[in-house]
Amino acid sequence: MAAIRLTCDHELLRSRTGSWVIEHLTAVLAGRGVRATDGPGVVDDALHVVAGLTGGEAAALVAEPPQAPESFVIAHVDTPAGPALVVVAADERGLTYGLLELADVAEHAEGPLGGHAGDAVLAALRAVPAGAHQPATEVRSVLRTLTSYVQDLSWFHDRDFWREYLTHLATHRINRLQLALGMQYNYSHDPDVRDSYLAFAYPFLVAVPGFDVAVVDQSEREANLASLRFISEEAGRRGIHFQLGLWNHAYEFPDSPRQHYRVSGLSADNHAEYCQAALRELLLRCPGIDGVTIRVHYEGGVHEPTHEFWGTVLAGVREVGRPVEIDMHAKGVDARILDAARATGAPLVVSAKYWAEHWGLPYHQSSVREMECARPPREGLSGVTRNERRFTRYGYGDFLRADRDYGFMFRIWPGTQRVLLWGDPEQVAGIARATAQVGGRGVELCEPLSFLGRKTTGTYGSRELYADRDLQLDGDPWTKYAYTYRLWGRLLYDPEAHPSTWLRYLSSRFGRAADDLAAAIGAASRVLPLVTTSHGPSASNNFYWPEMYVNMPLAQHGRSEHYAFDTPEPGTVGAVSSFDPELFASIDTYADEVLSGRPSGRYTPVDVAEWLEDLVRRADRHLAAAVAACGDAGAPEFRRTTTDVAVLAALGTFFAQKTRAGLDYALYERTHASGHLLDAVEHYRAARDAFVSVVGLTDGVYVPDLAFGDRASERGHWSDRLPAVEQDLAELEAELAAAPVRSETARAIVAGPARGYRPVVRCTVPETFDPGVAVPVEVAVLDDADCTIDLHYRRLNQGEQWSTMAMTPLGHRHGAAVPGADTDSAYAVQLYFTVHGPTGDAWTVPGLGESLTDQPYFVLRHAAHRAGRGTRSTA
Repeated sequence: MAAIRLTCDHELLRSRTGSWVIEHLTAVLAGRGVRATDGPGVVDDALHVVAGLTGGEAAALVAEPPQAPESFVIAHVDTPAGPALVVVAADERGLTYGLLELADVAEHAEGPLGGHAGDAVLAALRAVPAGAHQPATEVRSVLRTLTSYVQDLSWFHDRDFWREYLTHLATHRINRLQLALGMQYNYSHDPDVRDSYLAFAYPFLVAVPGFDVAVVDQSEREANLASLRFISEEAGRRGIHFQLGLWNHAYEFPDSPRQHYRVSGLSADNHAEYCQAALRELLLRCPGIDGVTIRVHYEGGVHEPTHEFWGTVLAGVREVGRPVEIDMHAKGVDARILDAARATGAPLVVSAKYWAEHWGLPYHQSSVREMECARPPREGLSGVTRNERRFTRYGYGDFLRADRDYGFMFRIWPGTQRVLLWGDPEQVAGIARATAQVGGRGVELCEPLSFLGRKTTGTYGSRELYADRDLQLDGDPWTKYAYTYRLWGRLLYDPEAHPSTWLRYLSSRFGRAADDLAAAIGAASRVLPLVTTSHGPSASNNFYWPEMYVNMPLAQHGRSEHYAFDTPEPGTVGAVSSFDPELFASIDTYADEVLSGRPSGRYTPVDVAEWLEDLVRRADRHLAAAVAACGDAGAPEFRRTTTDVAVLAALGTFFAQKTRAGLDYALYERTHASGHLLDAVEHYRAARDAFVSVVGLTDGVYVPDLAFGDRASERGHWSDRLPAVEQDLAELEAELAAAPVRSETARAIVAGPARGYRPVVRCTVPETFDPGVAVPVEVAVLDDADCTIDLHYRRLNQGEQWSTMAMTPLGHRHGAAVPGADTDSAYAVQLYFTVHGPTGDAWTVPGLGESLTDQPYFVLRHAAHRAGRGTRSTA
């Protein structure tokens, strides 16, 4: 058996995290045929691995020991005892990441599994690149939720599952886990609540002295608490911050006669006081809980305004004797709630949705839909959230003040993509950069399958996805998404991470197909986030699920009742707003721009269709190459992966063709030129054909009911969605058959103004500004073309509207200044430009870039809050 000499600072062997990671590394090496020891019997030429913390003995072997939290250095060093592979870290979490990197390299080193790969493992370890590693994103989190008693208690109580799952998260530098309880329903208004197990969590976990509160017919309280203690302790051993989500504080549901697990002993008179005492008791009984996440608006079970209730409840944190983070879901949070939380003295976090209840492009939406804008105050159960604080529901709201005394992070909600494999390194890297640019601490991903089994739709003891038995996974199906977690943690930690950190995983499983498979997955994974960004019929994940799309009618007479509450009139595809209407034009708006000859410069439906078509071409090309290169194309993991890529590509074609059909139909409505209607029908037929291929790819592969809730839009199979597409197409064809042939002149307006020559421009924008002082900016047209340019600016506050001013041309340099009145606040300033070119075209600068992962605006920070005061120029 091959061997390595492993030498560690003594304090590591005594700490719980240090001892765990050394034990794990040793076990991984043994599984690949390598013995790790610092005792006798190790040959002199064995690989020597030295590990320690800055300030310890190992740190003397590297030139610059790391200092930042979670940072580590890997170095190849000549020591008196011979060459050594040295890992030095600033803290135990950083050391964990360094040693887990070695374990990951060993696990995926080329060579046979089992006890005969030792030489390959040693060669891979000797080739580990030297370098310094430091996190770009402070919080890299995953949310896992228990949504179904019959389905999820099996993994909740499964010690082996948790050991494997938590180790996987730590390996990929995910440093926070939220176990969320109480997300089964939208509690304050959902009728017929039945599965309320662990929803109002306290009485399922602890007995509270002084309160005779219990769950009727439930006797697993101690077992539940024991599992929670185990999960939180095992997370802590791996250096993972454990956050308990308490998303519901409603204890009764009067509209639910079939509710299971009713709670006795509570009333309006003792509700808040019980929750205070129960929270304190839970934190004392479970010391591994590092923080609590709470939904503080009406959906959390409390009539708005809620600040008095939370002031009472959160006081329980003060008496625990350790710091406990309070994370408040941003929806409906106001100054009164913040003050109530501040009174605890606990570390505070406000966490907002990234793109409503969906996954959009990596940048932070520059505006919210008109339906999310603030409204005049009104009283009622949801009076605050639905009115004056409405704009906090689906973005960062007004929370990004430079002088805030709370942390701020984002949460990606599980609306867009729930079942199909996701994995795009460039998107995660873009999320990391965008979050840092606006001053966010980090991002939490609601993991794949988050709401599977929600609203009493779970399957007993199983989260099975596949009808095809050859594709089924043993145990909980989280392992299907191992690649997702790998990218999520590693690229949030370092958006410049080398591709080898994820290709080693794919190579170990798919051999020569790895590079093409990575490219195919990446291109396909960009499809649905682009669809969500550009096409937002509902901000709610309960109604809008792009992955398994409930068809929105294209024709005027097919108005959608399904989306009617959350989309503009008349409820057709053309009227649907983007989730970022500042930068993306709707189909109807763009049709008006086309016919008026006055383009706004916003991204158009044509842009979106072309992007989708390009992503599909790339995904298909690399998928074909991967299939050709794979030595075992019938292997279950390869089939699961390639099936999902093919489905995503077909969905890309569907949405691209439906978008083109929608634009043609909008032009027909305005011009009555039958040629546009004919084009709409042809594009819609292509969209239908693509959806038929989705059904063919998934029929018999996935189970016939992928249930994430009890609405038709939350469950079912792609085959269930096809009839609505067929019906809408048939109605459009009937409209074409009845339409008189009219002048075809309008067909010359193809997709909009033909894009001609676009001159190159260079923007000069300061990095920072002084509050109250005007900020000059400049755009130079580098090839002397005649352009006009507009400046758009706003404080980094989604509760405010954008302002626009025409820039003053000075030759081919255009200047303007953000007024001092708009910089005199506690907010950063964001801005972008619209260039109107000499051919009648218009476009935004800096724009999304070819990868669709750039931030399409500049963010300027207060001079007092950023080191350095230079300017930046972009071309």
